[in-house]
Amino acid sequence: MTIKFFEFRSRPWLLITSQIMVCCALIIASTSTRADSADALIHDLINGLHEDASNAVFDSYFARYTEDAVFMGTDKSERWTIDEFKDYAAPVFAEGRGWTYSVIERNLEGAGDTRWFDEILFNEKLGHCRGTGVVVLSESGWQIAHYSLTLLIPNDIAAEVGAQTISIDKPEPTN
Repeated sequence: MTIKFFEFRSRPWLLITSQIMVCCALIIASTSTRADSADALIHDLINGLHEDASNAVFDSYFARYTEDAVFMGTDKSERWTIDEFKDYAAPVFAEGRGWTYSVIERNLEGAGDTRWFDEILFNEKLGHCRGTGVVVLSESGWQIAHYSLTLLIPNDIAAEVGAQTISIDKPEPTN
């Protein structure tokens, strides 16, 4: 169907409808571009985090976290404020040692100024791990507010690993 200019004059609703459709398409395209841009920045942030850790680059690594960030390691005692985590990492990084986790896959969720992610990682010593976290958009850009690292234990050996954990880490008595 071909619409000629004179049809718009005789049917003003057709012109208005066409303009609304064009505006909607532009808004959708703009929103999609912003989301894609945010996703790319978040992936860059987390990839950079892993690269900085692997290369023991202290300042850059910790600049990726918010001032009130929390890091949770693989041990039950490892729930650290960012300052506590810096105290742990400083001597390790000062020796030029870090930790290397290769990203196998990552999922980003959420929208707006707060997003969350999960990723499967591989480490030569620990095997497959899962990192989960929350990123927030600050004045400095995207930063990590919370990161948690866990070991992925295949179900076939989970009971055995659980038994080892119980024998090493005696459960605290409940009242």
